[in-house]
Amino acid sequence: MAAGDVAQFVEQNRQLAERVETFRSVSESEKHWKSRREFIFRNIGHYEDPELDHLLALSMVWANNVFLGCRYSQELLDKVQEMAEGIVVEDAPVFKTRDEIVKQQQQRR
Repeated sequence: MAAGDVAQFVEQNRQLAERVETFRSVSESEKHWKSRREFIFRNIGHYEDPELDHLLALSMVWANNVFLGCRYSQELLDKVQEMAEGIVVEDAPVFKTRDEIVKQQQQRR
């Protein structure tokens, strides 16, 4: 779903879009929310009301991994990455693990 697709989806599904807006955290930046909102829009059709909290949790896992570098089990990361396939995050931060940093330092010696 490209940016234009999201805008079109919002126009065609105004009531759903208004509901999704209520899921935004007060501490979420516009950039973070824009991407997480797209994640929710892409997947909301697969989650009925009782499971909606599960979708919101998955959206936070994905966003926390992308924007904050949080680490989760590989199985969970594979699931959210599949769900987010095609979402373009501009200027996403790049994170290195401690092991990667140590290895890089050792190679410089």
